[in-house]
Amino acid sequence: MSAPTVRSRKRLLFFLVAIVLVFVLLSARVGYIQLVWGKELQNKAYSQWTRSLDVYPKRGIIYDRSGNVVLAQSASSDSIAVRPAQLADAKDTAAKLAAILDLDEEALYKKISNKKQSEVWVKRQISRQEANEIRKLNIKGIYFTEEPKRYYPNGNLASHILGFTMKYSEPGQGLLGQEGLELHYDKYLKGIPGNIVVETDRDGRETPTNVERLVPAIDGWNLILTIDQTIQYFVEKAVDDAMDNYRANKIYAIVMDPNTGEILAMANRPDFDPNDPPRDLGFEGMQKYIKNISVKDNLDPGSTFKIITTAAALEEGVATVNSTYHDPGYKIVDGQRIRCWKAGGHGTQNLSQAVQNSCNPAFMDMALSLGREKFYDYIEAFGFGKKTGIDISGEEKGVLMPEASVKNVDLARMGFGQSISVTPLQLITGISAVINGGKLMQPHLVKALEFDDQQKKIYEEIRPTELGRVISEENSAIMREILLSVVNEGSGKNAYIPGYRVAGKTGTAQKYKETGGIDPDKVVASFVGFAPADDPQVIVLFMVDEPQVAVDFGSVVAAPYVKMIMEDTLRYLGVEPIFDDETKAHTRKVLVPDVRGKDLVEASRELKAAGLQYLSEETGTIVVDQMPKPGAEVMVNTTVLLYMDRPGGNSDGHQHEPDQGEMVAVPDLKNRSIREANSILTNLGLKLRIEGAGLAVDQDPPQGTMVEPGSEIRVTFELPE
Repeated sequence: MSAPTVRSRKRLLFFLVAIVLVFVLLSARVGYIQLVWGKELQNKAYSQWTRSLDVYPKRGIIYDRSGNVVLAQSASSDSIAVRPAQLADAKDTAAKLAAILDLDEEALYKKISNKKQSEVWVKRQISRQEANEIRKLNIKGIYFTEEPKRYYPNGNLASHILGFTMKYSEPGQGLLGQEGLELHYDKYLKGIPGNIVVETDRDGRETPTNVERLVPAIDGWNLILTIDQTIQYFVEKAVDDAMDNYRANKIYAIVMDPNTGEILAMANRPDFDPNDPPRDLGFEGMQKYIKNISVKDNLDPGSTFKIITTAAALEEGVATVNSTYHDPGYKIVDGQRIRCWKAGGHGTQNLSQAVQNSCNPAFMDMALSLGREKFYDYIEAFGFGKKTGIDISGEEKGVLMPEASVKNVDLARMGFGQSISVTPLQLITGISAVINGGKLMQPHLVKALEFDDQQKKIYEEIRPTELGRVISEENSAIMREILLSVVNEGSGKNAYIPGYRVAGKTGTAQKYKETGGIDPDKVVASFVGFAPADDPQVIVLFMVDEPQVAVDFGSVVAAPYVKMIMEDTLRYLGVEPIFDDETKAHTRKVLVPDVRGKDLVEASRELKAAGLQYLSEETGTIVVDQMPKPGAEVMVNTTVLLYMDRPGGNSDGHQHEPDQGEMVAVPDLKNRSIREANSILTNLGLKLRIEGAGLAVDQDPPQGTMVEPGSEIRVTFELPE
């Protein structure tokens, strides 16, 4: 009896251990499923018996600086989806939808008849009319969801600043910023999506006991810009007009508050409509239109950079208001002969006159006196060679030669704006530091961020940022007066506005061929101006790349547009004109003195003393005639033409006239400058009578008229504005 009992016990023990082991394994498996795999299984189950509909956040609005004018906002449009399992007749549905939405019926049927897909998108962002027609069909299984669509109510206005958006490839994500502020501030503007969860059966049909659960979307922040819509309009009008007149390659224009770095307006040409970006041109083709060239183009600044050179020279003490510079028409540096723009040079002049005349050799002297190391310290302190930090994506930093490789000839050229490339934004930012008391301010486009939290608005203000002090307040004041003299007495007269102390500087930068070397037929004409000179409230930079005109100086091409923008802006900002003794001095009339029979030196002295400019032929020493005639009453700063005796002239000093029996055909002088018209007529033995300033728009007698030698041709000149 004992043996079977032992075997039974062993058998029972074996079964007990086996059962315990199975229980442990099952418990472990259940634990694994519950603790490790449970979350995944729960999500799979949840996805099978629920459906999620996206709730899109409202993308933030972009306002101008007033906080009231909308520059960009979001509208909504319907997108249509189908749940194949709920369709009673996929073939009939495909036929009806294809007819309304202009889709391929067979392709649509193939898509919506695939019941392996719980939900498929038919078409996104359909029109309101299409949506209404589909709703009238009342077909079960068709669902609508609203998707945001960006709208720019002013079309092209400020398009390079605002940029544009694009749809995500998959629904449910709203809009993605692609250019401009839409891209740079995308994470603030786009908000956070929400959704609506509904309960469904195995085939995707809503259950009778369905309870919808809403996860609300969080709308995006609004942007309040530094841009003033009215000033932006002034600038857009000017660049459009300049583009029409000059048929230029590009035009850049920036208006800034020099004291804060706030961009009040920025416009470029070519441009685009952000409501319909030129995506059909491809990436490279689009860049011509969508690229914010004021921030992303590197170009030689030309003579406007002389402002930086002068400020650095004053600050270091290598130049003072009493410094003098002699210009014979060129300067030899490292064996290279670098010419001044004026043949024969400007002679001896003081610092203010050198800036007024934009005399290249004077600025070469200043740069060489500073030396490479010190000049580079100032170039970098003014913000060149690095990004300004403006709140827009893709900013360029300019092109600055490595300091160690700079030779004296390179340094000399930098002094007058060659051998260095900058962005228009860097240029106006650096010049603002010269005139605002010496503070380099960071330029910015957004003034504040605004979030509407249940009707309680929360603001995050972006305050002006000072990046450093570059020159002293004393030298800044000196620079303002020097630049004021450029407009009142020098090359910037076309920017003069009666009643306002306008200051500024012209620039005409040469361009380079792709194969190397200077292209004599291509320039960038520019002018930078600010007002009032004693307390600058606004600074304007206007640059024209490759103007297609006979006279392409910045003083002729760009200065009139700075005047146009500045005059409108100052009046809009409530800056009243002041007609004091100084401003009256530049609007008074004077009598033309008689300088006939005098040599050029004496004649020029008398004309300048009378407040007049002069233009003479390069040959001859004695004035034999003048236009306007002695005793004529003209505006101060009018140009008087001086006719000189020619080599081989009569003993009495008068030049030989052509045979009086030979008639002369009057040439076509349209679009010619005063200098060109005078040269053409003089060579034909004719005389020029000037009316106005700028480029020739009318003449009397007209082209082709036969006149006697010595006849006077009246030509009307007008500024390109």
